[in-house]
Amino acid sequence: MTTNDRAPVLAALRGWMDSAGLDGLIVPRTDAHQSEVTAPHDDCLRYLSGFSGSAGLALVLKEKAVIFVDGRYQVQVRQEVDLSLFEIHHLHDDPLDRWLKDHAQPGWRIGIDTMLVGGNLYDRLAGGCTASGAELVTLDADPFDVVWHDRPLPPLGAIRAMSPDVAGETAAGKRSRIAEGVRQRGADILVETLPDNIAWLLNVRGSDVPMNPVPHSFLLLGTDGGLEWFVDRRKLGNDLTAYELADVTLSPPERFLDRLAAAVAGKTAVIDADFAPQAVRAGILAAGGRLAPQTSPITLAKSLKTSAELQGFRDCHLEDGIAVTDFLAWLSVEAPAREKAGRPLTELEAEAQLLVFRQERKDFLEPSFRTISAAGANAAMCHYAASEETNAPIEMTAPYLVDSGGQYLGGTTDLTRTMMLGEPSADMRRAYTAVLKGFISLMSARFPQGTQGHQLDGLARRPLWDIGLDYDHGTGHGVGHNLLIHEYPHRFDRKPNLHALIPGNVMTVEPGYYEQDAFGMRIENQVEVVADGPGFCRFASLTLAPIDLAMADLDTLTASEAAFLDGYHAEVRESLLERVRPETKTFLLSQTRPVVEQALRRQAASSA
Repeated sequence: MTTNDRAPVLAALRGWMDSAGLDGLIVPRTDAHQSEVTAPHDDCLRYLSGFSGSAGLALVLKEKAVIFVDGRYQVQVRQEVDLSLFEIHHLHDDPLDRWLKDHAQPGWRIGIDTMLVGGNLYDRLAGGCTASGAELVTLDADPFDVVWHDRPLPPLGAIRAMSPDVAGETAAGKRSRIAEGVRQRGADILVETLPDNIAWLLNVRGSDVPMNPVPHSFLLLGTDGGLEWFVDRRKLGNDLTAYELADVTLSPPERFLDRLAAAVAGKTAVIDADFAPQAVRAGILAAGGRLAPQTSPITLAKSLKTSAELQGFRDCHLEDGIAVTDFLAWLSVEAPAREKAGRPLTELEAEAQLLVFRQERKDFLEPSFRTISAAGANAAMCHYAASEETNAPIEMTAPYLVDSGGQYLGGTTDLTRTMMLGEPSADMRRAYTAVLKGFISLMSARFPQGTQGHQLDGLARRPLWDIGLDYDHGTGHGVGHNLLIHEYPHRFDRKPNLHALIPGNVMTVEPGYYEQDAFGMRIENQVEVVADGPGFCRFASLTLAPIDLAMADLDTLTASEAAFLDGYHAEVRESLLERVRPETKTFLLSQTRPVVEQALRRQAASSA
């Protein structure tokens, strides 16, 4: 379906709204699990609008439609969505609840599926409606079951077991620990709707959505350790029944809300304050239960990696570093040669070749997200995904950004490198140098125990701020252990995050800069939070891949910045040199030369 085909979809949805007595309909970009990446069956916002990003929501009215997306997608949404059909607003700076407060009319009835929106967001939307005299109405049917005639079926991805040796703890041990935590919080039952939390607790991994190894399901856990798992049995292999699940009650997902009501009557239920659907919250209250909204205890336990998980992360990053460095070496030769021959290398070809290199590595399963292979102006879209329609050549006149990762049996990887194969412009060099300085500043930070992510975010932005630049996305996120690439609760962001960084957390550090219609650049490493003397912490890099310095103004680097790069590149060189392909070694040695040597070589080349 193309952008021009969205008008009939809007018309059909408005017809359904009329029959339901609604003046508006809110369409979130998520599913009942608040997933960032949804199955095709749940991709209703994309079907409606054409927008393919991972965060957003739309409001469809009788005469207009409005779509809200965050800063990562402000360029992309204008390329994917028909601007004659949709107004574009910023998801955070100009949110839907404020729009409803300012523009909704008294008496309007705005429909929403309360399984698709978290309780906190629901409260804000309801508040916006109330302020304008409108009403937020809970839907009793899914409109897309009516208007989406060829809607894909819900996923039935197979579920596999994860060995306790890899996880570092048995599922029974986790259940006992989490159940005790629920009891200590003065509650009786934990209601879990997040698939990665359920996968972690049960030591299983799923395949409902490619690159996201979690099973779509729900779970109830009592303080006695009793557990009811709401999952489609067709996803389970025979080995799973005997694999630590023998004492787990299995029920179909369709029974979740009914069983929830029966289980919570007269009891206190822990629900995730940010992610539990409003339908869950309302169902507990309607059944006579009490709410204990907070960050799920599983979320917190999952973010603190076991020693086995951390070793798995280190091992898979070594494998991934080999693959990525082989790819960068191949790119440095192939792209110039192809351009000279008049057959430029394309984004999709580069993406495919990177996958080939990863598939050669031990324990690689699949990518951890769709690779961002972005050349020239396409790199200005933070979460760009190349397609046949947008597939651009990789040229020597603009940076090439590749943000990629892998799912391995022992962990998950995520890194970004920006390569400049020709001579950069002054603006490119100025921006990249600031991005590099910000990256080094956060990577080399030493900070007190108890520090929160937002307190460090400015370290990465300061060099960009100094020259009047910034980027409209977070500076980093948590990473799951063979789970989701974006793992809560920890983040580096301008928005406050109350969860302190502690040794055992795994994060990314990824400042960038994006010049619309021109270029984009980002540098990203995955890191482990480690103790650094009494009362302090630092970051230890997990990522092992050279950082391209072709765009950096090396003369402006301080001695400490140069020392950081030299130390990191020495680690990369020592870890990878005897493991990469023979033809990669020269590239690796060149990329990891000391900064002073690279600066002298550049000066000699420019004066020749």
